[in-house]
Amino acid sequence: MAVQVTENTPTVALGPAAALSCRECGQRFPLGPIFACQECFGPLEVAYDLPSGDPESLRKQIEAGPDNIWRYAPLLPVPADVADKPNLNPGFTKLVKADRLAAELGVTGGLYVKDDSGNPTHSFKDRVVAIAVEAARAFGFTTLSCSSTGNLAGAVGAAARRAGFQSCVFIPHDLEAGKVVMAAVYGGDLVGIEGNYDDVNRFCSELIGDPLGEGWGFVNVNLRPYYGEGSKTLAYEICEQLGWRLPDQIVIPIASGSQLTKIDKGLKELIALGLVEDKPYKIFGAQAEGCSPVSTAFKAGHDVVRPQKPKTIAKSLAIGNPADGPYVLDIARRTGGAVDDVDDEQVVDAIKLLARTEGIFAETAGGVTVGVTKKLIEQGVLDPSLTTVVLNTGDGLKTLDAVAPTSGPTATIRPDLDAFRAAGLAR
Repeated sequence: MAVQVTENTPTVALGPAAALSCRECGQRFPLGPIFACQECFGPLEVAYDLPSGDPESLRKQIEAGPDNIWRYAPLLPVPADVADKPNLNPGFTKLVKADRLAAELGVTGGLYVKDDSGNPTHSFKDRVVAIAVEAARAFGFTTLSCSSTGNLAGAVGAAARRAGFQSCVFIPHDLEAGKVVMAAVYGGDLVGIEGNYDDVNRFCSELIGDPLGEGWGFVNVNLRPYYGEGSKTLAYEICEQLGWRLPDQIVIPIASGSQLTKIDKGLKELIALGLVEDKPYKIFGAQAEGCSPVSTAFKAGHDVVRPQKPKTIAKSLAIGNPADGPYVLDIARRTGGAVDDVDDEQVVDAIKLLARTEGIFAETAGGVTVGVTKKLIEQGVLDPSLTTVVLNTGDGLKTLDAVAPTSGPTATIRPDLDAFRAAGLAR
């Protein structure tokens, strides 16, 4: 249930954010803790009064900013003094030029891995939560909450403690042990729900409409329009780290699909502001075969995404009814990209390929992205002669179970040279 926001709703100061706009009918609403249009129930997103003037001055202002997402504060729904407030300061993670992986995949145009495992809780979720925290402050919430497939739970737990909120996060009961521990260690409430992510998300939506949820900011439900904007910083950083230019192709994992749609929004904003040269780019989406509703719709030529019951080792992507699925289809088709999927065995192989070639240990979502990249190159869909960026959205230490059965010591020997020699390990 959406909170009623009217013309009399108090205004809040969230930087260049001017209003909330419906992505379906275009109706605008005052900034508030709402996520659905009160006219057509379409999803809302932040509309801006972005800076105007000399792009070079804005570029220099950004480059002089802190080494985190707050360097882009003039383009985000956050107060101007956001960098001075207690938060986890995520972002500005490494863009790794992956030459050895490129050689394995046959990419000649330049291959890069945007490695978001370097964020404070080791996933890209720190970006979106950081923006949602500022909205929660502005709207006077006292408890920070979410429905999560794991990474978001940890990011909310950590950000809440740092910013002085209470926290209560909800997860499917059968998540990977590493993600459960990481979400619990910050000391907030962590609640396992008997069901999959879609069940958890439905429960949270009910809680928002109940007096029990009074004062609670759900970062990916009633704060979703602001939360989603954090993913735009991936687009900003990639372009800045490429020398203020657009990549030719980007491969992005799909859970709800919000990250992909917001990266596209970020790229379009950079073009509109004159910060990068306008040119065509392609966006590709990656899913696991065991939860591939968007990929299935794309390959069938459908505009409707039919929900699926997830069954995959890539649990962070296991959203059977992705809210932004139809928008992902639109973007992939509009840009000349595609959406595809790989099975669990290919996910594990891709995790090992990235680790072996670049020393980057990705969680299963990263394996999905690299696996789909490999598949699309082999099928001739993704052009290896173009500059390509692949996203790794989380740390492999959180999903050890996926690779543990096929990863272990090369040998176990006595501590003497004869045993070493006998094992054939001498180079």
